[in-house]
Amino acid sequence: MRSRWLEAGLYAAPGVLLGISGLAHPMHLNPSTAHRWFALHLTGLFVVPLIGLAVALLMHGRRDVLAVLAVVGAYLFATLYTALDVISGIGNGYVTDHLGAGAVPRPAALGLAFHIGSRLGYVGAWALFVAAVVVGADAVRRLGVKAVVPALLLLVGAFFLRGQHIFPPWGVLSCIAIGLGTGGLAWVNRSSAALA
Repeated sequence: MRSRWLEAGLYAAPGVLLGISGLAHPMHLNPSTAHRWFALHLTGLFVVPLIGLAVALLMHGRRDVLAVLAVVGAYLFATLYTALDVISGIGNGYVTDHLGAGAVPRPAALGLAFHIGSRLGYVGAWALFVAAVVVGADAVRRLGVKAVVPALLLLVGAFFLRGQHIFPPWGVLSCIAIGLGTGGLAWVNRSSAALA
């Protein structure tokens, strides 16, 4: 029983941690928020890919089409959402922090960086949503009603992440829902395997 709690906790941790960190996410990037913006995204660099890993591992040991779709979606999320954090978070935060307050006007090129970063993140978030649909539907089909709540949490969290990033309050709640969904599905998978 303890190992089932530990496993579910490990699956839930990336989403929940990212959600909690989102509480500190500034709503706007400016010289007074730049250092926190930079530091938050630098830390997120090590957490965001783990969300994709948690979703992919829910299909561990399988080689069917659904598993491949889920793993590819999770991989695309991990890659493209990390690119968003690197470009718009780390890069733009670093530049804004080093420009200082009022000394030099913020370059228009930062807007271009935000544009490409946002596009990459948006595609990554859609990929996570597709993976969530596949993983959730498959879990409900295989495990029945006990998989419905965690599957819905994962699905709803992935859906709302597309437009909310990790900004409070909705982005925070989206990430936490993703974490609770992956943790819950890991718990249900493990408990069903123990009964088999």
